[in-house]
Amino acid sequence: MRHGPPFRSFAATARFCGTKRTFVYSTNLLNFDICVGNDAVAGNQLPMPMPWTYRHASKEWRAFLDDVKERMSLESDNMAYTAVDAVLQVFRRRLNAQEGLEFASVLPSVLRAIFVHDWDVTGPRAEFYDREKLLSEVKAVRVNHNLTPDNAIEATAWAVRRTTNRRDFERVLAKLPAEARDFWQVDVADPAELEQRII
Repeated sequence: MRHGPPFRSFAATARFCGTKRTFVYSTNLLNFDICVGNDAVAGNQLPMPMPWTYRHASKEWRAFLDDVKERMSLESDNMAYTAVDAVLQVFRRRLNAQEGLEFASVLPSVLRAIFVHDWDVTGPRAEFYDREKLLSEVKAVRVNHNLTPDNAIEATAWAVRRTTNRRDFERVLAKLPAEARDFWQVDVADPAELEQRII
């Protein structure tokens, strides 16, 4: 990075640095160059940054799993994954494809992949039952490997809320039936507890 005199406007130009192109940004504070591969740019276009959730997928997933394990008092990542996968499957059975895709779009990248994996969108749409019946359905997913506790739905909702953008999550939920919104309802004494941890 090289500092220069102040500028009043923002400008972006391209020049070559070896086999790469350098974009020179000029602001009212500083100038700096960024070298990017030729395949990332065309003409004077600026490179599109990779979504944060893709670049830090492992970090997000690790934080989410740790939350789930703590909340459900589970010992292993495999137990936590099985419980979360079951909760997501039970929820998505009650959505149509469009609703499911919109919901998945606000999840972190690994959770998004789990949500849509092997989802048969041609199947009949299930009804929302009371929480006890929904929990029984969660526990029936891969029953021979499922050690899901009684608070699986609430704990998953708690952990999901702590790893998603609150406004985006609420915006998607607002489009869904009331029963779907209730599925992800979490009651806490301090709302700060549900703030997004990884930003």
